[in-house]
Amino acid sequence: MLLSKTPLLLLLLSIGIASCKKSGTVSPASKGKNLVLTSLDQQKITADNAFTLNLFKNLVSANTGGANLFVSPLSVSFALGMTSNGAAGQTLTAFQNTLNFAGLTQAQVNDYYNNLITNLPQLDPNTTLDIANSIWYRQGFNVLPQFLQADSTYFHAKIQALDFTNPASVNTINGWVNDNTGGKIPTIINQIPGDAVMYLVNAIYFKSTWQESFDPTNTRPLPFYLADNNAVQASFMTGKIDFNYYNDNTVSVYELPYSNSKFSMVIILPVQGTSVNQLATGLNQAQWQTWMAGLKPLNNTITLPKFKFSYDDTLNTALTDLGLGIAFSDNANFSLINNGIPLKISQVVHKAFVETDESGTTAAAATSVGVVALVATVSPPVINHPFIFAIREMNSGLILFTGTVNNPLLTGN
Repeated sequence: MLLSKTPLLLLLLSIGIASCKKSGTVSPASKGKNLVLTSLDQQKITADNAFTLNLFKNLVSANTGGANLFVSPLSVSFALGMTSNGAAGQTLTAFQNTLNFAGLTQAQVNDYYNNLITNLPQLDPNTTLDIANSIWYRQGFNVLPQFLQADSTYFHAKIQALDFTNPASVNTINGWVNDNTGGKIPTIINQIPGDAVMYLVNAIYFKSTWQESFDPTNTRPLPFYLADNNAVQASFMTGKIDFNYYNDNTVSVYELPYSNSKFSMVIILPVQGTSVNQLATGLNQAQWQTWMAGLKPLNNTITLPKFKFSYDDTLNTALTDLGLGIAFSDNANFSLINNGIPLKISQVVHKAFVETDESGTTAAAATSVGVVALVATVSPPVINHPFIFAIREMNSGLILFTGTVNNPLLTGN
């Protein structure tokens, strides 16, 4: 996962409607559309944000080395949402609790994701937002059609069987991820282990321009102070723009809108003496709502660093901490994927990329949920070298014929 672990600057990419006013005039046809939400959809957005903040907080607490961190919990949510359609019993309950689905039917959850994947990309004609899902399963592995139909219908998932014993299958999955993240995430898996039966993958690509861009001629080097008070020289961009602002005795919050105020970047800067990790400790949905509700329009000069980085992480520990541990254990119940072979999640891998400069932001993320069989699966057999064979009566075991085949082209001895 990509989460920015920058000690003095917490960066969250907020996929919400920015309330900053737009300077200049824009023709109505270029303003895109609004995201229409039912009350249940809005309830799930609130729950999704709670999952985002919980996951973010867990990852920040584990990040003690001062590295950058950037993540798309929405990508993780999509991948786990697809996977949840195959879960039953206590495993489904764990998904519901972790992703805050409690109180919603699976049909309502699926409708919510379908609304997002259908309508989010259409909000702003000047913003590229691509959301893609896929399911890749081992050739010969029996997948219940209801599971595949649900993820195909509601998540628009590409579904394909692959020969997992062929190394080219790794390239096929990675190629799909690369294509659906604008080349920013070139790989999501390195190899396919022998017990792997399925990968459920989400990819998100975002590219938008600032509502008011920064003049590159004003970009200059300035010191950026690290958590240990040492400074590094970074490239800072400066502009007098419209943005939203909130502050109290703990933080200053800045919301910079992208094109047409459909999306925005929210920056939360802790007061001096408070680290990002300390601030994240108390971060929850209520605190986030307080900050967002307190934002007020402001026109002022703002200076912030340009940044570009990528990050990846395996989320097993974080998701286990959030309540999904059973899905990784031998007690997992994915009988709605296959009701004959016990399955569990082996790894949830997340990769992300972000670049912010004078013109705007490019961000991409991919999440892979790997599913493995708890009993050995048999690859489609290929009898391709000399063998012994026999013909027998099955009830008694009486052997009627036996022989060897050393060359199937020979017709006599």
